[in-house]
Amino acid sequence: MTLNQADSLSPKRVLPQVSVIVPIYNGETDLPDLIECLQAQTYPVEQVEYVLVDNGSRDRTAAVLAEAASEISSQGITLKALQENKIQSSYAARNAGIRAAKSNLLAFTDADCRPQPDWLERLIAPFIEEDIGIVVGEIIGLPGGTLLEKHAEQYQVLSQQHTLAHPFCPYGQTANLAIRRQAFQEVGLFRPYLTTGGDADICWRIQRQSNWKLKFISTAVVRHRHRSTLKEYESQWRRYGRSNLYLHELHGVELMREKTTPEYAYMFSRWLLKELPINSLKAIAGKIAAIEIISTPIGIFGAQARSQGQRLAQLPEKAREIEWLPDE
Repeated sequence: MTLNQADSLSPKRVLPQVSVIVPIYNGETDLPDLIECLQAQTYPVEQVEYVLVDNGSRDRTAAVLAEAASEISSQGITLKALQENKIQSSYAARNAGIRAAKSNLLAFTDADCRPQPDWLERLIAPFIEEDIGIVVGEIIGLPGGTLLEKHAEQYQVLSQQHTLAHPFCPYGQTANLAIRRQAFQEVGLFRPYLTTGGDADICWRIQRQSNWKLKFISTAVVRHRHRSTLKEYESQWRRYGRSNLYLHELHGVELMREKTTPEYAYMFSRWLLKELPINSLKAIAGKIAAIEIISTPIGIFGAQARSQGQRLAQLPEKAREIEWLPDE
């Protein structure tokens, strides 16, 4: 397994066919911006198909997809609108997309993401190397105005740099990821009943059960919206905690050590008595960003939510199941 980074596109060449797969759940409001970003891709339209999978949405997602497929077909862009209504999981929806895709190279993003115009061209370029099975692009937050969004932006919460540095094995989040079909044929598809952690699971299975290598391309950029409310932020970190527990059960990854009440009390006291006055003065002097004044209590809140998510999670037995592509 190697981890490399490239910052420029390869020389012009005939680009391979690629399928872009997007799972969608109640994505009515996100779809117009996503589709606009897909239309703006520099990748040759005749070499790409967009496979958008509605995962049992309760809003107008299906109607918006049908309208978009009809509208952009006149531009020569191929958009397939599919449905996965049997299993409520983004990984089941991605599997449906993989089975319907015609290409040997499969790129993934999400409905609430905004791929930059050269995203796909940069993400696919490394596959010219025959031993590359996984390519990971970067995720950058969209500009936000709330304190939580500014905090997440300050600490690059969504960056793939964090997942690529995982002590067990590097992985990329499915918001910006590409995988060879052959890799799926060797180790199986996503676990369809898993609700979180499936991106790590598939990357680890490919790297540990096959000879395919992973490559990181920092300039293949997808923009993503940060959580803007405490409820969304808490849900995000609870999900990270559940993912810890699931990956522990599936791969033996060490569980995150939970901080004790005295440890949290010490952190908060240190912030209140030392960090708050010092950082307030630094912010007034323009030496640090104002959001750093409250970074510690936000961090404590997130850590508690993650601990609770891990502590309360139980891996469903069906989540161990792996789907497979049919023999070709």
